[in-house]
Amino acid sequence: MKIRLAHMGDLKQLVKLERLHLNDELSDGSQAHALDGQAFGEAELRQLIDSHWICVAEREADALDGHQGEIVGYVIAGAWSFFESWPVYRHILKRLKEFSLGGIKLTKSNSCQYGPIWIKQECRGQGIFEALVTEIRTHVQAKFPFMLTFIAEDNMASFSAHTNKASMQVLDFFTFDDRDYYLLALST
Repeated sequence: MKIRLAHMGDLKQLVKLERLHLNDELSDGSQAHALDGQAFGEAELRQLIDSHWICVAEREADALDGHQGEIVGYVIAGAWSFFESWPVYRHILKRLKEFSLGGIKLTKSNSCQYGPIWIKQECRGQGIFEALVTEIRTHVQAKFPFMLTFIAEDNMASFSAHTNKASMQVLDFFTFDDRDYYLLALST
């Protein structure tokens, strides 16, 4: 498994994965409702690759067949300027000054949005989550000392992974658009 920054050659796979797995957050096979989240289209993914960060977990292809490896996981991080057009991020930014981590007040200039993170179902539990978080932190830390994310209250698998495996700290619990979320942060 290779963990690396995404490049423009990954764009087609990332667009497909975003479309296919937008609702994975709430889909455990028994639930019929969908996540009302944003999906990144080709233009947004291109901008993230070019000016922000996407790290991928790539199952390498056979070197002899000349094909690109399969992306089995990815994580996104970006400056607030990229995310603030979506209402939920504006909601978080309005309250950002209320929070601190390690005695440092969080601001738009010292923090960025982290996530979403996605890992193919059959590849979970193999350390890919931790590897992706470590890789994205490595790239983000040169510009931002803190990464923030929000996780739906009913997504306990993600909450557990982020608090236990990534050591993210809960900053707040908030309601937005009739849904409850945890706001988490991590020092890079």
